[in-house]
Amino acid sequence: MADQDYFVAMTEFHFMNLQTMSEIGYYPGMQHFHDSVNGVLKAWAGRDLDSEWPSPIASSLIGHMDSANVDVAFCLREPMMDITGGTVSMSTNGFMLQQIEPYPERMYLEANVGPVIKRGIKHANWELEYLVKERGARLCKLYTPEDDGPINDRRLWPFFEKASELGVPLTIHTGMSYVCPQPSNHCAVGQLDDVLLDFPDLKIIAYHAGWPDTEELIGLCGKHKNLYMSISGIIGWYQRAPYRGYHAIGTALQWMDSNKIVLGFDLPFDDLNRVTDYIRYFDMPEELQEKWGYAQLTEQDKANILGLNLARLTGIEPTKRVPKKA
Repeated sequence: MADQDYFVAMTEFHFMNLQTMSEIGYYPGMQHFHDSVNGVLKAWAGRDLDSEWPSPIASSLIGHMDSANVDVAFCLREPMMDITGGTVSMSTNGFMLQQIEPYPERMYLEANVGPVIKRGIKHANWELEYLVKERGARLCKLYTPEDDGPINDRRLWPFFEKASELGVPLTIHTGMSYVCPQPSNHCAVGQLDDVLLDFPDLKIIAYHAGWPDTEELIGLCGKHKNLYMSISGIIGWYQRAPYRGYHAIGTALQWMDSNKIVLGFDLPFDDLNRVTDYIRYFDMPEELQEKWGYAQLTEQDKANILGLNLARLTGIEPTKRVPKKA
């Protein structure tokens, strides 16, 4: 399959309201946020927040999508309300809807109605139902590090029930929390097991390959038919340290088919090319095939990971949408 023939869809494109960001810089939590994010970016992107960055808004993203031959982006707000003591969100779902409106069929809403426990299940469930039924949200992110309990907190059970009723897949941050002041024990991979045992029909996409507990997530994906692994964010690290990616993807394909791995982002928009190219040109070294029994990715595997799996999960047509170059 030629490169230009792949349908490419990715989740987790964070947008920020630049006006709001300019207004909250004086909060002490912003410096803590800055310092902790720099630690992640050093590994995942090879740079820090003091580097030059593209604007985290739709008009910036669309150009990078075209350049990287990415057809569809699922876009979401950046809450991080605990940074300001629970008073301000870096962006809202309403802001997101305004941003993506000029780009139908290219950008879809990945709702975020959290922090669910802090704001109250009643309010979160109402907004989720509204965004799915009235505004076309195809996914919903649950980000428990900034909430009052972990993924398997029983107070979230009515929220999981609502998502299951609506048929909307949840995208969930898993592994560790990368941002201060948010605790890592709110997003441990094993907590997904409790949720899926009670909600076996709920589709969940686990972000960041559950790092540093990737193998535990892989095992759970084998156990639960509706649990999917996303290589969002961390794929930038895999690209820079490829043997980490070889082992993660090689192990995953020993436990599940490639139709349970999806592509996510969570990096600066100008990293799109290197992230998508990592899968487009993925080539499992022969030494690892022989020593570890890893399979080579087929063209169908690559097509699944690059976009077909997300199209199936979200109910969109996997048709090329990037304008053809003259």
